[in-house]
Amino acid sequence: MTDIIYRLIDQQSWLDAQRAGVFTGNEDDHRDGFIHFSTATTVRETARRYYADVADLMMLQVHVQDLGEALKWEPSRGGILFPHLYMPLKISFVREAQLLRRTKKGHGFGAQFP
Repeated sequence: MTDIIYRLIDQQSWLDAQRAGVFTGNEDDHRDGFIHFSTATTVRETARRYYADVADLMMLQVHVQDLGEALKWEPSRGGILFPHLYMPLKISFVREAQLLRRTKKGHGFGAQFP
């Protein structure tokens, strides 16, 4: 697997989570019973499919080792394994949060992403 996973979130939700000390997820997470994450190879497609209209999209980086047994790798889109977190995300586990630049072709992620 990977060492780092990614969560996409709008900027206001990130600010709210920082104030609360935890991120409990959005409507989709609450419906599914876990917080959805992506990997470096899936985060661009996740942004395109689910966050294309979000102008102030943030990308949170979290180290897998910090999440322990509450993180499960489960099949989703096309059978690809995705990380799902079965607990609120403590803000102290977020190693980096960056605002993604929006372009005409979508959100800019930088050269480190396929």
